[in-house]
Amino acid sequence: MSPPDAALLETLSLAELRDLVGALASEVARLRAVSEAQQAAMASLKVESQALRDEVARLKGLPPRPPSRPSGMEQATGGGSGTGPGGKRSRRRRGAKRDREAVTAEVVVKAEPPAGSRFKGYQDILVRELRLTAEVVRYRRERWLAPSGETVLAALPEGIVGGFGPGLRRFLLVAHAQGQVTTERLTALLAGVGIEISKRQVVRLLTARLDDLIVEDREVLRAGLATAGWVTVDDTAARHARQDGFTTQIGDDRFTAFRTGTSKSREAFLSTLRAGHGGYVISEAALDYMRGRALAGPVVNLLASHPAKVFADEAAWTAHLAVLGIDRLAVTPDPVRIATEGALWGTIKTHGLLPGTVIVSDDAGQFRLGDHALCWVHAERLVHKLVPTTDEQRRAIELTRTLIWWFYADLKAWRREPCPRRAAALRARFDRIFTRCTGHVVLDRLLARLHRRKAELLRVLERPEIPLHTNGSENDIRACVTKRKISGGTMSEARRTARDVLLGLMKTCRKLGVSFYRYLGDRLRVPGAEPIPPLPDLVRQADAPA
Repeated sequence: MSPPDAALLETLSLAELRDLVGALASEVARLRAVSEAQQAAMASLKVESQALRDEVARLKGLPPRPPSRPSGMEQATGGGSGTGPGGKRSRRRRGAKRDREAVTAEVVVKAEPPAGSRFKGYQDILVRELRLTAEVVRYRRERWLAPSGETVLAALPEGIVGGFGPGLRRFLLVAHAQGQVTTERLTALLAGVGIEISKRQVVRLLTARLDDLIVEDREVLRAGLATAGWVTVDDTAARHARQDGFTTQIGDDRFTAFRTGTSKSREAFLSTLRAGHGGYVISEAALDYMRGRALAGPVVNLLASHPAKVFADEAAWTAHLAVLGIDRLAVTPDPVRIATEGALWGTIKTHGLLPGTVIVSDDAGQFRLGDHALCWVHAERLVHKLVPTTDEQRRAIELTRTLIWWFYADLKAWRREPCPRRAAALRARFDRIFTRCTGHVVLDRLLARLHRRKAELLRVLERPEIPLHTNGSENDIRACVTKRKISGGTMSEARRTARDVLLGLMKTCRKLGVSFYRYLGDRLRVPGAEPIPPLPDLVRQADAPA
């Protein structure tokens, strides 16, 4: 619309001038909307361009760009680590006073006083010492010839593997899993101490004969999922056999488990949640899952009416789908995928896992199962990462973040002292914050998207015991990230399993207040080791009320 010249304006009547002003105002509003849409597109292109530059840098082997700074919402609302009441950092007392109860030896140091001196007692000082000595023990095993002609050979002490004692194995496992020391450095360290060992033998000691630990790790996961009121989940990239994969973390404040696979699909996550139980089960829970995922009614009825309800393995389940003709249906959603996910969910519920458990995640699609809750830190991070192009957009983002921070602080206060009346007020306040029209198109779309997830973001108002974030999972999975950066990927199934099991048991021990070093000493049969109860029992006891 071209503006009229001055001469023409002089000839217009008052009503015509009003119409002209209205038309111009509408044109300005239209152009402003077009401008904001273009700015949103430019911001999206900027993000895409940065992602492409990062990918080019990765392919060229260049160092990655520094990560964006965290928003700081959790720390600003009194949730930072190492902080006490009022957000003040707690002071740690110096000194190891508990060592007075752990004295293992006492040495009297003699003085040379001059003649005529009087004895005034002792001045004590506690000295912490560690001795690493290489020992080569010769075991002379008695051999006897029985009357039947059979040779009887004396058994070696428990824990000896391939000519190496349990104390050495414990040192290797603790240093590699907890200390993140590579096999090359472990080999060099042992050589310096005086133990001749090859890197290949070190790898064998780190991965072989861990059957008891593998079983206990599986039982820890089962005990945790059977008694957890909530779990937080996360995943990270992992390399195995020169292929890209993913490590999934599952845990709460009592246990942690890691599982590495080639896919991060919902089917793979459900398989992990089975906690080692095989098979596929068509139960009411499975059928409800299928209906909730919009599987066609005739397909659900076909599965429900068939007499076969339990299938031992994937081959049997696939054959069943083929017999019913479900694998030949070309419809959306994929009936094979939904039916398989439902059968896995049926297996989980049949074995008593996840009984009303809330799964708290960062909104990755594969984690949206059962009673699901969203992490507030990740939700706020979406607003924090918006890039404003004008001062108005910057002010709109800052105001929105401020409102979210205040709301988050009040949610944390409500969680400490739940109140139904205040819960209703918080729900209404949530609506006001996330239905605001800020004038920033991208921000408004994001707020509308978060408002659609209201039930998951406010799950804490129904279950006050659940956390508001997944910081626990991110802290746990950082060990896997560090291991990946230091040691790279794995090649053998035994090494991948050993990595997941040892990291999971280490994190579980830490949450239960058990020394990982002493735990391995008991499990590897180190002479004189302190007995440690089974970790699954400790997980269940931690869940039981006092």
